[in-house]
Amino acid sequence: MRNILVIYTGGTIGMVKDVTSGALKPFDMQKIYEVLPVLRKINCNIETYQCDPIIDSSDMNADKWLLLASLIEDNYSKYDGFVILHGTDTMSYTASALSFLLKNLAKPIIITGSQLPLGMIRTDGRDNIISAVEIAANESVTIPEVCIFFDNKLYRGNRTTKINAEYFEAFYSGNLPSLAKVGINISYKQHLILPQPNDVLFVYHKLCNDVIIMKIHPAISKEYLNAISNIPNLKGIVMETYGSGNAPTNEWFLQGIKKIIDKGVMIMNVTQCKAGSVEMGHYQASCDLKDMGVISGRDITTEAALAKMMFVLGNFNDRKVQKELLNSNICGECSI
Repeated sequence: MRNILVIYTGGTIGMVKDVTSGALKPFDMQKIYEVLPVLRKINCNIETYQCDPIIDSSDMNADKWLLLASLIEDNYSKYDGFVILHGTDTMSYTASALSFLLKNLAKPIIITGSQLPLGMIRTDGRDNIISAVEIAANESVTIPEVCIFFDNKLYRGNRTTKINAEYFEAFYSGNLPSLAKVGINISYKQHLILPQPNDVLFVYHKLCNDVIIMKIHPAISKEYLNAISNIPNLKGIVMETYGSGNAPTNEWFLQGIKKIIDKGVMIMNVTQCKAGSVEMGHYQASCDLKDMGVISGRDITTEAALAKMMFVLGNFNDRKVQKELLNSNICGECSI
């Protein structure tokens, strides 16, 4: 029998209605079999861990990602898989961060949540939890990745972004198909799943917070770039550009970017589009950025790019190594 650890960080999925007041409140994860008795039919033993206090996903940050990574490290030998219950707003950021922090991951980590609280009649949380546990406990198909399961689809976590705050189809992976789909059966696309690692798990315990996201837009100004250039201790920028990596060609803009790079700040170019890839040099509007040393994020998501920069700049000091890693595919986050 497989052993699965369900970790409840917080979020909508863990809310049930108080029988006395009628208000929504977090339920005790130790009673998960009482709330979802159908889980007993899955061939696994479920144990639970509940963050205290629970974490609203809007409050997720580097420190909490490192705590999650350490929690998995401490329990890695005891369990065959992990299910993390998480709020949807920052779920893609958390999945991305964990994918970088957990090197040589050989067991499934399935992150899921819901749009409606578990205690509501039409909640999507019930099916999301059941399917996530079933996938994590699968003996015939082991998925050595940090994944997001939502609305009957299993995604590579660092390829996702949240696209909807109202409907159950909340997540999208524009540049990589889902790894599995749940219907009458669970259909796995094994050719898309990362291979099993050849080494033991290694967990990193550092992330750099001196990173920002800068979105290019028609109202961008010289003063805006100057303000960014003057941010104390800034080390990295994820720059969201148009289309395939295009940005303004005004002299003041290019000089502003060059000034930032000359200060030693790494800049990664990612597209604002939900699908597609940055191809620096494809158009003249991105040629100058390429020449001055802006790094192409290729088809990486903004969420994964931010986590990747935080990881690389937090754990490696050599600038050449930093550039090599930012230009590489570390854990399936981009296509090379």
